[in-house]
Amino acid sequence: MAAALQHPGYDPERLLHVAEKMPCRVAQAGTLLSLMGEPAQYSYPSIFVYGHRSTGKSHVISTLLKELELPHATVSCVECVSVRLMFERVLLALFGPDTSSLLPRSPSLSDFVRIYQQQCHQFPANQTRYIVIEKAELLRDMDANILPVLLRLQELVVDNVTVILLSEIVWDRFRPNTGCFEPLLLHFPDYSKGELQQILSQDMHPSYSAELYSAFINILLGVFFSVCRDLRELRHLAALNFYKFCEPLKEGKVKESDTHKLWRNIEPHLKKAMQTVYLREVSSVQWEALQQTEDKESGALKGLSAHAHVELPYYSKFLLIAAYLASYNPARTDRRFFLKHHGKIKKTNFLKKHEKTSNHLLGPKPFPLDRLLAIFYSVVDSRVAPTASVFSQISSLVTLQLLTQLGHDDQLDAPKYKCGVALDFIRAISRTVNFDIVKYLYDFL
Repeated sequence: MAAALQHPGYDPERLLHVAEKMPCRVAQAGTLLSLMGEPAQYSYPSIFVYGHRSTGKSHVISTLLKELELPHATVSCVECVSVRLMFERVLLALFGPDTSSLLPRSPSLSDFVRIYQQQCHQFPANQTRYIVIEKAELLRDMDANILPVLLRLQELVVDNVTVILLSEIVWDRFRPNTGCFEPLLLHFPDYSKGELQQILSQDMHPSYSAELYSAFINILLGVFFSVCRDLRELRHLAALNFYKFCEPLKEGKVKESDTHKLWRNIEPHLKKAMQTVYLREVSSVQWEALQQTEDKESGALKGLSAHAHVELPYYSKFLLIAAYLASYNPARTDRRFFLKHHGKIKKTNFLKKHEKTSNHLLGPKPFPLDRLLAIFYSVVDSRVAPTASVFSQISSLVTLQLLTQLGHDDQLDAPKYKCGVALDFIRAISRTVNFDIVKYLYDFL
């Protein structure tokens, strides 16, 4: 049952309907409504709403504004690559399609304020207008006067307007150094495990009981909650893995009440999915087709998980292969593997008395950037110039967590990296570029 959402300026039945659409966020919605006040009242000039990704900020605000039929304009700083687009979106949503054409080709803030004031005289407000700025942290990359003007826009245009900024960072890192009008702050905390259970359980499959889907969500959260609390990512993982969870039920091997056997069946697949958190290599439909293919052709596709089907650029695959070789091969063996006309050298010539443990058991070793590039230029088929594209692909591999950068960004020495993928994964990547990586691994000589 949804918690009560109360405010004297709105119909209780409508508020009850609104509360049902925002589970586990009624407390934050009530605080926001109290800051907004009644529709005809002047609201505070600016409100700063912050919290981690996927904590319900945009959903709560858009639901309140749409369901309560409040005049508003929603602008995303990701989509608005220029201030003109931002001004057009605001004027279009608040005053109609004809007003955006009044802006000059390269409008300034004074042009926007002037046109806004003109429209206010023609269309006076009988209730508060709201301007919602999503991904507001990108405002810091725009002109320095954009943020201070938005924070006190109500005073400049002499209108009952409130600007709501949505951001994933705190206000202390957002505040300009020159100072500005201080907005009201509203924090959206992360969902707890119980709240995620309640929200995700609402996406139950129509072919199965609510108790079964709730048990599946409980298992899913037990595995992923410690590493991922993103609601959208968890919902994606649930859609990917529910097919495999219900497979024994379709075959008639177990009953819905036998959750232990269902858990034993889904456990290895959840471990595979653990390697792909946040990467989103495949969609739910592709994942289901992949699982069916693996079941039919387990011999041909043995060791290939969804993580092994990452679509990487051609040279990024060779960069990842070079990183794996640099992590698991001793540096002194590079001459044997990658230098032409090195002569035939046996492994016993390299093996020292204390080297009796496999490098794969010891784990990946860090390596400098110059060694990575040297191996990369040796294993890649075509000649590649050391352009900025190669270095940007290394950064992309770090962002995807396929490589780990060690040390700090401000270090004077060359950066060091460590490869973070498994052997099965790198073998699958190597097969896509017809590269036999086993021949280049010291442990397999």
